[in-house]
Amino acid sequence: MDHYDSQQTNDYMQPEEDWDRDLLLDPAWEKQQRKTFTAWCNSHLRKAGTQIENIEEDFRDGLKLMLLLEVISGERLAKPERGKMRVHKISNVNKALDFIASKGVKLVSIGAEEIVDGNVKMTLGMIWTIILRFAIQDISVEETSAKEGLLLWCQRKTAPYKNVNIQNFHISWKDGLGFCALIHRHRPELIDYGKLRKDDPLTNLNTAFDVAEKYLDIPKMLDAEDIVGTARPDEKAIMTYVSSFYHAFSGAQKAETAANRICKVLAVNQENERLMEDYEKLASDLLEWIRRTIPWLENRLPENTMHAMQQKLEDFRDYRRLHKPPKVQEKCQLEINFNTLQTKLRLSNRPAFTPSEGRMVSDINNAWGCLEQAEKGYEEWLLNEIRRLERLDHLAEKFRQKASIHEAWTDGKEAMLRHKDYETATLSEIKALLKKHEAFESDLAAHQDRVEQIAAIAQELNELDYYDSPSVNARCQRICDQWDNLGALTQKRREALERAAPFNNWMEGAMEDLQDTFIVHTIEEIQGLTTAHEQFKATLPDADKERLAILGIHNEVSKIVQTYHVNMAGTNPYTTITPQEINGKWDHVRQLVPRRDQALMEEHARQQHNERLRKQFAAQANVIGPWIQTKMEEIGRISIEMHGTLEDQLSHLRQYEKSIVNYKPKIDQLEGDHQLIQEALIFDNKHTNYTMEHIRVGWEQLLTTIARTINEVENQILTRDAKGISQEQMNEFRASFNHFDRDHSGTLGPEEFKACLISLGYDIGNDPQGEAEFARIMSIVDPNRLGVVTFQAFIDFMSRETADTDTADQVMASFKILAGDKNYITVDELRRELPPDQAEYCIARMAPYTGPDAVPGALDYMSFSTALYGESDL
Repeated sequence: MDHYDSQQTNDYMQPEEDWDRDLLLDPAWEKQQRKTFTAWCNSHLRKAGTQIENIEEDFRDGLKLMLLLEVISGERLAKPERGKMRVHKISNVNKALDFIASKGVKLVSIGAEEIVDGNVKMTLGMIWTIILRFAIQDISVEETSAKEGLLLWCQRKTAPYKNVNIQNFHISWKDGLGFCALIHRHRPELIDYGKLRKDDPLTNLNTAFDVAEKYLDIPKMLDAEDIVGTARPDEKAIMTYVSSFYHAFSGAQKAETAANRICKVLAVNQENERLMEDYEKLASDLLEWIRRTIPWLENRLPENTMHAMQQKLEDFRDYRRLHKPPKVQEKCQLEINFNTLQTKLRLSNRPAFTPSEGRMVSDINNAWGCLEQAEKGYEEWLLNEIRRLERLDHLAEKFRQKASIHEAWTDGKEAMLRHKDYETATLSEIKALLKKHEAFESDLAAHQDRVEQIAAIAQELNELDYYDSPSVNARCQRICDQWDNLGALTQKRREALERAAPFNNWMEGAMEDLQDTFIVHTIEEIQGLTTAHEQFKATLPDADKERLAILGIHNEVSKIVQTYHVNMAGTNPYTTITPQEINGKWDHVRQLVPRRDQALMEEHARQQHNERLRKQFAAQANVIGPWIQTKMEEIGRISIEMHGTLEDQLSHLRQYEKSIVNYKPKIDQLEGDHQLIQEALIFDNKHTNYTMEHIRVGWEQLLTTIARTINEVENQILTRDAKGISQEQMNEFRASFNHFDRDHSGTLGPEEFKACLISLGYDIGNDPQGEAEFARIMSIVDPNRLGVVTFQAFIDFMSRETADTDTADQVMASFKILAGDKNYITVDELRRELPPDQAEYCIARMAPYTGPDAVPGALDYMSFSTALYGESDL
């Protein structure tokens, strides 16, 4: 299979089999190529005073072919053979083909013999190869070259023309408007573009070709009828013709280069302004959130109920789990954006960005510090308040219970003591009343402890700021006043000691103890209560014997009364306690014992569950805590060690970031266990030293550290690429930096940095001149006055002279080209030469030009250029 190729242009070259197909399928294409290529060759050969008539005949001896190559390359070829023999012709053609090959074009299956023999197909293929190499290959537009570059140039130049849409080098040109637009864009005075109609392609094509030949020195390479009469014009013919327009307007390339430089500079400024606006908004939003949140955290007004305080605790959990973490990320992103922006500004020769008043990084850090100060101790305060309210609820219930028991016991006692039954009693009745009173006195003494307990509980409720203290105090006061009154009344009645009273008191005390509420937080505490209860149960058999003995005595008394017909007011004049009361209270004690068993058993189960929760939390926390610490250390090592390129470090760090983000479900699971612990009112955990807050803070620091470290490496890559720093230089910078970074913090303090500079040959003494020089350098490497020098700032400083950046003067010179050497530029010129977005950017910001040569609407591109670099205000 015959074909030809080119190493450098193989993306737009066409194999010979395509030539076969082209020529066989559409003879019109051969006609167009023959005509175009002939005209193209003649446009160059005429510079040497000659031309060709028949492309396959006139190149057969190789003489005009060698001449064509000399004209278009500007170089001398080997001396041609002047003989008429076939061998001489082959020698000349080979010299031409060798020259083409020497320009990096690989020719396949285009042999000298075919050219000498007048092979049309091969001759056209050879000329196309020459056109590609010398007319199209070196076209470069915005990092694209050759065919793609030429197409992009056409699209850029015809973009303002709404009825032109250049997508290829065949049918996009059939209506002729593309050719006309190219001419009008560069020489608007040559064509009245507004009068052209899309439905009149012949007129359009002839207009363009005639104007190009007459005014632009581009020979007519095609006939309009050839293009209109072909369904798909030949791509190579159109490309050759269009490339002639490109080269004809190469003088305008200066303007294009100038426009490209301006576009590049403006794009940098627009991106920087966007980053500045993003920073300002993010900073403003974050500061506003902090401002709203701090008063909430500083509000330490306690609630009156456990439920209300637990709701506060739940709100705080939501704050730490849902609301604060995104803000931690925002703060980190804010610092990353700020550092990236400052790096880009330094690299593009722009002044450092100074945020608006109150939105500096230091302002954010100060506000964040206030937030964390307000947050500090808030959870501890909440838990202490819940503990206090739990204790208060317990004490208040205990107070109500003991007060009710006491008030029930005292009911009717004052009336009994005030009863003057002794005034009409006989001597024997007086003796009985004395015995009865003595028994009451014993009962009264037994209740003294309860009154003291009630008073002590009321005192503790007051000390713990119980919200309903006034009613507690009033009730306590009534009980104490009544107690004092009972004591005074008791002095007026005295009776003998009786045996039933202590047992009755024991039963009343037992009933009170069995109903007593309890509050415990550990298995050990509940086990203590259970042991005490078991000891109490062990005394019940002896107590039952005592009860039966008392009831036996009572039965004996009843028998004596019945046998001797003793006349008594009651069954026993010596006591107020009846057998029915003793039995009733005993039955109540026996009912309370199993209830107490059940309550203790349930509490024991609850404490076992709490212990499981503690161990469950601790098992995870004791793994997560060290994992976070290990990751922090590993990230630190990656960022300061010099393993591989910066891209390797970045890849390594991103893998770390991925593994860290994938760990998040474990943090969430721990948060869930922590919530269960708090809802169970568990306040301590002996199985771990890690609290949830430790883990939260560590996790947030880890996410922040990995993000910052990735950003540092990205900025180092930006700096390296912008300043052309080699990997070896970067390693040297890192080695010097690490040597003086004694504490491995990733930053140098002022003294460390000074020592580093001295070691690198900087003459910085301790004299006033040396101090002033060091202060100047510190202002460069630490513009925010944080007192530390980062590695990024260090490499910026060490390589500050090597960056190839645009300057205000260069941009000014570029605008001057677009303005046609005028000292001002017009709106129309800006819109014609620049993309719409960037043209409008300039128009909105350029001040009016006020020089003596000003015209209406003139704009001052000079002050605008200096403003781009911070040398004046924009």
